[in-house]
Amino acid sequence: MVLLQTILIVILVYYGLKLLLKWLAPKLLNYAVKKTNERFGQQFGTHQDFGNEHAREGETTISKKPPRKSNPSKKVGEYIDFEEID
Repeated sequence: MVLLQTILIVILVYYGLKLLLKWLAPKLLNYAVKKTNERFGQQFGTHQDFGNEHAREGETTISKKPPRKSNPSKKVGEYIDFEEID
């Protein structure tokens, strides 16, 4: 009788934990993703509020980096001509 009671308790605990994790896992995962996103935003400084821009409605604003000036006299590498051998 004690063995049957122990097996029943183990099965109930197993299914109880399974059901509890089924409900809590999405919430825990959502919390972890949110915290990770906040940490990355603080670390890289990219956490910005894009909704609070100072441009008026209908106004177009383009912000980009200026193009790099290439130095034609700078030697990048050596060209090696080769032939394929059969």
